[in-house]
Formats: sequence, structure tokens, C-alpha cells
Amino acid sequence: MTFDPETATFLIAGPVRIHPRVLRAMSMSSLNHRGDYFHGVVAEIREMLPVMFGAKGTQVVLTGSGSSGLEAVYSSLVRRGERTLVLTNGNFGERSDKIVRKYGDPVTTLTAPWGQHIPVEAAKAELEKGDVRAVCVVHNETSVGLQNDLAQLAPAVRRSGALFLVDGISAVAGISCPIESWGIDALVAGSQKGLAAPAGLAMVHLSERAVKELRPGTFYLDLVEHAKALEKNDTPWTPAVPLFLALREALLLLKEEGLETRLARTHQLAQATRSAVAATGMSLFPDPKFASDTVTAIRNPDGMDDAQLRKALLDQYNVAVQGGQGSLKGKIFRIGHMGIAGWPDLLAAFAALDRILAKAGRLAHPGAGVTAIEAAMP
Repeated sequence: MTFDPETATFLIAGPVRIHPRVLRAMSMSSLNHRGDYFHGVVAEIREMLPVMFGAKGTQVVLTGSGSSGLEAVYSSLVRRGERTLVLTNGNFGERSDKIVRKYGDPVTTLTAPWGQHIPVEAAKAELEKGDVRAVCVVHNETSVGLQNDLAQLAPAVRRSGALFLVDGISAVAGISCPIESWGIDALVAGSQKGLAAPAGLAMVHLSERAVKELRPGTFYLDLVEHAKALEKNDTPWTPAVPLFLALREALLLLKEEGLETRLARTHQLAQATRSAVAATGMSLFPDPKFASDTVTAIRNPDGMDDAQLRKALLDQYNVAVQGGQGSLKGKIFRIGHMGIAGWPDLLAAFAALDRILAKAGRLAHPGAGVTAIEAAMP
């Protein structure tokens, strides 16, 4: 079978499957991005962004991937001569560390092995020294399928007075992220994850304190200019117009569903996926206590590589999942279940996995994965 993107069961960790309404929104004829119609589109986006973030405040949309949002935040809020603390336990934490080091110095990086929780106690000890200006952390580490419990860290950050800068790219609209109660000063979201819009936009939420502290270090990613323009339902530079149209429709879909409903559905799908993994005799890569609700990372069974698992899923069953990154290539695969993913997607994926494992003599109970999904369905 040849992979067919239009009919595939698409469960990678992002970009995720896109609703036909969102796809149709991008097919509009060219628009004047300085005209009244597009300004109306931006006005609607501006009104609905608090639905996605679950909070009101200064919010901007950047034409660029989630990494552009991170660079915009770090270049604006970390300082040379003031210490920044970075916590990392996966590929995207390491990316944050690399970006921060381009704009801040000194930088203290606390690491945990991939698949283990961020080192909260070590972070608290650093914060107690009283000289940390900003704390940078990933809420949901997609590379290892791990959800960092920021509720453990937030009180210490608040007591220290440091800015709390959070990569929420694969968390927003998929995992609860209470901005106000955690005292988050900057939260970055990506369009292609929980929101289920096309890749290519970053959204940033800023606290009042963060807005006052902004000193942009780049021209294109100047958050001050983006915030000022959005107040006028505009953008400072030429935006990716079709992506803005798609963003509006994706936000509307989220508003219709309700943020809490989407978070609950994503959690149910994650629990079902974890149950199916156990039923098939496979195991999670991260500490199960912190397994992500938006993406499940699974160890390849001993003796089975990507060619026998992911390639078979894609070539034989038209099911797309994602492999590991960095040192985990060929060792794990990841199933994304965020955005508009649903029960039919999981049933199709685990029916295929069951068949592959059974053919390899690795499934003791035929249909175990599907049975587990069915048992979890409401």
C-alpha cells in the first residue's frame, strides 16, 4: 500500500490531522493584508485567543513555527548580566537552552535524563540563591512523551520573583496549563499541535509584568511591535494570510467544542493509548507517572526496529506514527492523540499494531490493543 495523506490514519506528534473546515478556510482567494476584510479576520482571532490560552492578557500571533515564538520570548526577556535558569529533559528542552544562550549570560542549565521528570528540587535550590531573572522550561516534552508537572515548580518561581517562561507548544489546547494560578509570564503555543491548525504560526501569551519587561533583541520577532499591531487588528509585517484564515477557523472549532471538553477528550485518548500499550505487552518510554496526554512514547519491542513497526504501519496499513529523535531514533515510536484525534483513529492504529505484533509472534492475546481501546471508550 502506498501512503495516502488524504486517507491516512494520521497520528504523529505534530503537525496533526486538520479538520476539513480548516483546510477549506485556506483556499480563499488572495487578500489585502492591510484591508478591512483581513483586519476583521485578525479581530476575530484576537477575540478567540483567550479561549485557547484559558486566560486573558496580551497575546500575539507570529508568522513562524513554535520555535519563532520561543526566540521572540527569550530574545525579549532574558538579559546578559542576569542569570537565566533552564530546565531540560528532552530534545525541546535542549532547543530552549540553545536559544537562550544566544541572548542571555550567565545561563544555568539543569538536566534530567530523557524520559525522567525535570529536576525540581535542584531548581528550587538555584532559585533560593535569589539571583535568577528568568526560568525557562518545557511543559510537555514531545520528544519523550513526558508531561512536566509545573505545579511543583511554580510556587518556587513565584517566591523567587523570577520570570516564568514556558514552552507550551505541545501542551496548549491539549493539557491544562493554568496561566494565572501558576504565575506564567510567557507561554508559547504552536498552531500545529493541540489547536489542530496548519504548522507555521506561533502564539504567545504575556503577563502584565512580562509586557513591561520586554526589550526585543530581534527585528522580525519584536513582541512590542506585534502587540501594538494586534491592538489595531493588524500585523507589523506581512503575515502568512492563509494560515491566519486557518487559525481563525481552528479557534472557532475549539470555541464550539470548549477548551475543557477538548482537554478532557485528549486525556481520555491518552489513557486509552497507555492501556492499549500495556495490553499489547509493550512499555512506555517515560516514567508512567508523568506520561503525556498529547503524545505517547513507546519503546520498540526487543528485536523489532522501525522497519518492522513504523514502516509496516505506514506501508501496509496507511497509519502514520512518529519515530524517536536524537539518541532515541530507532528505539521508540510516538503516537500523537491531540487536536481533533478521536476514537476511530486509535482503533485503526491499534488494529494495525495488533496485526503486526501478532505476525511477529509478539502478541499473546489477539486483538489485545483494540480490546483495551474499546474498554476505554465512553
